[in-house]
Amino acid sequence: MARSSTKFLLLLSLLTASIALLPAAAQAQQVPGPHPAYLHALSDLRMARAYLNDGWAWEAVRHEDDHAVAEIDAAIREIKHAAIDDGKNLGDHPPVDMHLGWHDRFARANELLGRAHHDLDRAEDVPQARGLRDRAILHIDEAHNTVDRAWRTARWE
Repeated sequence: MARSSTKFLLLLSLLTASIALLPAAAQAQQVPGPHPAYLHALSDLRMARAYLNDGWAWEAVRHEDDHAVAEIDAAIREIKHAAIDDGKNLGDHPPVDMHLGWHDRFARANELLGRAHHDLDRAEDVPQARGLRDRAILHIDEAHNTVDRAWRTARWE
């Protein structure tokens, strides 16, 4: 009989310890760590920024281009506030093909913005970073729309 009491107490102790550790295990899953989707988005955003940062002479296009770059910068800040930082600066990207015309540069920037949106949209849902991720997506979408407007405006140059 003493043996079954000992087993019961041992099982009860293990169950109690398991229940006590559940909040810690749940919290550990929510702590930001290496998140490949966020890191890919950062890389795409830096590259899109490089394609846009062109110094247009025509005021209408320069204004749209500058606005798109500002939105990309805001998206990058939101991602970095989510504690997802690869330590790279804005100029850390593969070389931009300087021979591309404005049409291809805008198209490439929008392709990269679309990829960044997709990466963040499928990123791990860390509750502490959800608002930051959602704001980053809004900035990316605004940059995408702004690049579309700049492309339409530049078409008439």
